[in-house]
Amino acid sequence: MKFKGFTKKQLLEIYQNMAISRYLDDKQLILLKQGKGFFHIGCSGHEAAGMAAALAFKPGFDYAYPYYRDQAFCLGWGMTSRDHLLAFLAKEDDPSSGGRQMPQHYGHRELKIVSQSSPTGTQFLQATGAGFALQKNGENGVAYVSSGEGTSSQGDFHEALNWASRDKSPVIFHIENNGYAISVPIEDQTAGASVYKISAGYDNLARFNVDGTDFFETHLAFKKAVERARKGKGPSLIQSDVVRLLPHSSSDDQRKYRSGKDLESDQKRDPLLTFANTCIDEGIAKQEDFDKIRDMVKSQVDEDAEWAEVQADPISGDGQKNVYFDADWQNDSVPNPTGGEKIVLVDAINHALDEELTHNAKMMVYGQDVAGGKGGVFTATRGLTDKYGEDRVFNSPLAESSIIGTAIGLATLGYKPVVEIQFGDYIWYSMMQIRNEVATMRYRSNGKWSCPIVMRVPVGGYIHGSLCHSQSIDGFFTHLPGIYIAYPSNASDAKGLLKMACRMDDPVMFMEHKGLYRQGFAASPEPDENYLLPFGKARIVQEGNDVTIITWGALVQKSIEAARNTGLSVEIIDLRTLNPLDMETILLSLQNTNRAIVAHEDNLNNGFGAEIAARISDEGFTYLDAPIKRVASKDAPVAYAAVLENELLVQTSWIENALKEIVEF
Repeated sequence: MKFKGFTKKQLLEIYQNMAISRYLDDKQLILLKQGKGFFHIGCSGHEAAGMAAALAFKPGFDYAYPYYRDQAFCLGWGMTSRDHLLAFLAKEDDPSSGGRQMPQHYGHRELKIVSQSSPTGTQFLQATGAGFALQKNGENGVAYVSSGEGTSSQGDFHEALNWASRDKSPVIFHIENNGYAISVPIEDQTAGASVYKISAGYDNLARFNVDGTDFFETHLAFKKAVERARKGKGPSLIQSDVVRLLPHSSSDDQRKYRSGKDLESDQKRDPLLTFANTCIDEGIAKQEDFDKIRDMVKSQVDEDAEWAEVQADPISGDGQKNVYFDADWQNDSVPNPTGGEKIVLVDAINHALDEELTHNAKMMVYGQDVAGGKGGVFTATRGLTDKYGEDRVFNSPLAESSIIGTAIGLATLGYKPVVEIQFGDYIWYSMMQIRNEVATMRYRSNGKWSCPIVMRVPVGGYIHGSLCHSQSIDGFFTHLPGIYIAYPSNASDAKGLLKMACRMDDPVMFMEHKGLYRQGFAASPEPDENYLLPFGKARIVQEGNDVTIITWGALVQKSIEAARNTGLSVEIIDLRTLNPLDMETILLSLQNTNRAIVAHEDNLNNGFGAEIAARISDEGFTYLDAPIKRVASKDAPVAYAAVLENELLVQTSWIENALKEIVEF
């Protein structure tokens, strides 16, 4: 006998997984009280919606981006109670993160549950990127992504709906509406108190509003949505109205903001009770069937918890493991380029992208205005759409978080996104995606997922760009472990570094100084297509005996001019990459000159020059015959008027004065 397309055996298995999720909540709270855990987020009340969703997909074929209340979903997708308990107890074999993340931050490489982090909302754009990848693969796969209703207030949610709807991406957005974003009720969060209503304006987006405590109603909606996605008809949004039977987390007390009547009402809508009663009423099963399952599940979870408690903890000393790819990714580097015709820096960028698009069929280039005849506002991508087609070089919406978020999704599915943020001044929209997602993907998944995207970012001043077209951002991003940073000062280095970045298995932020794009002094003979410049290898621009200047970007040329104007014997080091930092070259130089100037365009206060100075003090203090000098821009935004811009940004004369002072010390 079947009911709603399910046999009795299947229905009892569904109930069993829902019951496992419920007892996992209970068990984890007990372990927490015993001091065996640190934190718990309750999933009770979301079981029917989670199971209904999971059973509509093909685990291990489709991709899942669940959120922290998707315990039942992950069980339905194929994770076990032992997997969940290993994560709760932060054990070495935790498949989600190896003890690196808090509980309920799911991930499973084999099941294609992509590692998720704490800032809810970032996953929407990543799933959308995964949807693009699935479309390109032509394998008819679908991406699932979920959150609570509160997270739909985040801009990334609407950006994802916009882009997925535009491209008819096979993405299923699941909003599990339990009525509260921690303590804030939905009517205080969302216009019209309905995510279903506010999503009505997106073309190609199918929408469903279901009772999430009713497994059968919810499953039917997911079946329709998934079938629609596989047929290429576009994304769907499913709002499932569920209940939250436990506080937001183990650190919350919902009695402080929810009435007794409200809590009682939720208990009456318990999805496990609803499911069992439906099956009993339809004559599919008897009460004793469900009683037997609950007893069996409780014993199983208790047994699994005992097993998990004795499993190995993470190894002390592994705390920095998997921040970066462990293998030597620079084996193929060619440190000595073959010089061709002289080109400017922006053309070197263009040629590098062209060559790497040919080299790697999985590489794509996108961003605002990068496609077609325009080829980017600086023309760095001109001609690439004509050559490689709109499938590989295309325009994105004007949304920096979208650009980075979708790139993460594409990268986790094996593609090589090289994205452009039009101006570094506007990268801040994407900071959440960069800091908490790009930089941490490998680490938080314990090496099971990687995010090898390249972020091309025009930066810097000296172009009369004023406050929002002149920013130096290197001081911010050198603070992020997990991201490599390149900052070339000339065309040859730009080409070699960018080509290397396109082949690395870690994320790279590639900073391009706008003021150097077409400068003759930054032009150089073009290396051939085989030139790959290793990261972490600085260049000695000129040798000297009196002073070492450590610099990068636009200040390389100003340092050359300052040295020439003073007549001193100055050794100039162009770092080329800020992460990795080539301290070996710096220290070798200081053994000869015994004096150091660090010159950079970013602000003096907390600029990367301060870190270099500190490293020199730590590792090379005995080499110094004078204090380390820093030359940097003033601690103010960059003004528009030439006289004010010159007042604020580093000038050649400033470096000259520093040279004279340090030599005379």
